[in-house]
Amino acid sequence: MDQASLTLQQGQIYGLVGQNGAGKTTLLRMLTGQTFPTSGELELFGETSPRGLGFQRANLGAVVETPSFFPFFTAKENLEYYRRQRGIAGKGCIEQALRQVELGDTGSKKFKDFSLGMKQRLGLALALMNRPALLLLDEPINGLDPMGIAHFRTLIQRLCEENGVTVLISSHILSELESLATCYGFIHHGRLIEQISERVLRERCREALEIVVDSAEKAAVTLERELGCTNFEVLPEGKLRLYEYLDDPAKVTHALAANGVGMMSVINRGSNLEEYFLSLIGEEGRQNA
Repeated sequence: MDQASLTLQQGQIYGLVGQNGAGKTTLLRMLTGQTFPTSGELELFGETSPRGLGFQRANLGAVVETPSFFPFFTAKENLEYYRRQRGIAGKGCIEQALRQVELGDTGSKKFKDFSLGMKQRLGLALALMNRPALLLLDEPINGLDPMGIAHFRTLIQRLCEENGVTVLISSHILSELESLATCYGFIHHGRLIEQISERVLRERCREALEIVVDSAEKAAVTLERELGCTNFEVLPEGKLRLYEYLDDPAKVTHALAANGVGMMSVINRGSNLEEYFLSLIGEEGRQNA
């Protein structure tokens, strides 16, 4: 990692986006103390000393690797084992965690008989037992079917909305991350290259007429004067992005041509999280994806 600084707000779902090997899991493992920086300094909630970091990690819950549960134990028995091992006071945390992930009624059912979705949720319950302020999830929906993914998504959203838990989640399923996250951080080659809110991402990815002209300034004047357009952006290299007249591009091209604006291309374009990320990392990143 190279000077990666993440800023999360309480109750936020922060989506960590990056290719395999970009450093997502390494970052999460450093935060949880499972691995250590080979150089530089790690800071968590303002603490950098080993003692301070250890104290602040008590505020974390994490599913970075699949927890090892005992196959012939029930959900409660497995959590009780980890509660004692981790020194978490009070058995009430077990019941609460199981209710939060909707496993409170599994009774005597053994872990070996759980579905994959139930196993994933028990891992989440384990991460919630210490009532964390920050929850770290690394690829938590791997292997789940569409119903399992939807169920997991609902659980995470409820944890944030009802309990004020802040979530940092990495996933290679960007379409799912796009429906869940309220903020994004993009990692490439160990560097955090951008952090943006869901609102800004939606603004940048929304559908538009992308027009390439010989004079962006002349085109902008024409759009304002002839068509009354105000909702457009002027970009580098003679490119404009127009958020009006999406259903009538011919009227736009006619007005531009009639006023002497040379047009190289007019494309109706929108993008998603994956396309936005690829545009950030550029051609080199695309080839190595």
